[in-house]
Amino acid sequence: MVVTDDTIAWLLDSDPTLTWQVERDLLKLPLERWQATREMTSLTGFGARLLRLQDEDGQWAGGAFFPGRPEPRALTHEDDNQGQPFIATMWSLNALREWGVSATALGDTATKLALNSRWDYDDLPFWDGEVDCCINAYTVANGVWLGVDVTRNAQWFLDHQLDDGGWNCEWVEGSTRSSFHSTLNSLIGLLDFEKAVGRHPAITTARQRGEEYLLERRLLYKLSTAEVVGVWATQFTYPARWRYSTLRALNYFRDASAFDEKTPDPRLGDAVTSVRAVENERGRWLNQRVEKGSVWFHVDAPLGHESKWVTFHALRALSWWDTVS
Repeated sequence: MVVTDDTIAWLLDSDPTLTWQVERDLLKLPLERWQATREMTSLTGFGARLLRLQDEDGQWAGGAFFPGRPEPRALTHEDDNQGQPFIATMWSLNALREWGVSATALGDTATKLALNSRWDYDDLPFWDGEVDCCINAYTVANGVWLGVDVTRNAQWFLDHQLDDGGWNCEWVEGSTRSSFHSTLNSLIGLLDFEKAVGRHPAITTARQRGEEYLLERRLLYKLSTAEVVGVWATQFTYPARWRYSTLRALNYFRDASAFDEKTPDPRLGDAVTSVRAVENERGRWLNQRVEKGSVWFHVDAPLGHESKWVTFHALRALSWWDTVS
């Protein structure tokens, strides 16, 4: 696909957390160029700002998943009580990792969290994870990033994979049917694990079973009725938090295909169409959803406005598809 110079210039005029990814994935600049930009993520902009909000005990907002105290520095709106607050430790680590901040910038955070942070569920130690697939997936991804041995956490997904090939955070409540949200988050965590520690045959097998769960549904439809699984599947936003979308899934399959050295599955085609369908006349994408919940600071455009992050991820996925399919 053709990306205009105006859109590239617009994307490059961003925080370093986005700029380096544009340089790497869209412009294909040499390693030393985008790495130099990436190194700035802990020194200025969003990354540096979030690092400064870290508590002395290694946490953010005094809690693992939920804040452990009121936080006057967070942005809270009138309707935020309806949503999950996104300022505690797990959410902050997710952001820093996704932004490309180096683990060295966090110093001994992993050790501090092992000593000081516990999940709300059963007061379990932070690096042990808990019973929620999404939380455990983030724990795996954040653990390998910060140099923690999370092999046992990755094994948890093999032990809790459902018969249909996916995962569901509500398995503990008795659910035996997989969830698009839980399955995608689980896949992302497992892929991060393999990318960090090397190929692991049992995990690869489990991951590819989970991929097949989504591919059978063409990333978009209920298997039983062929109806779109939900309006959220084609609502694109950043940060995505835990929520599934075809755009987020396509970016996973892009990364998995590169790691597994496989050509893209043609069943991704409907998801590709769903992304192209909402490109505007300027070759950009809007922010279509904003999750309710307090945040440290905003990192993207308001609802209904052109989003640099969504546009980047859309162009990243579509450029890959057009190149290799």
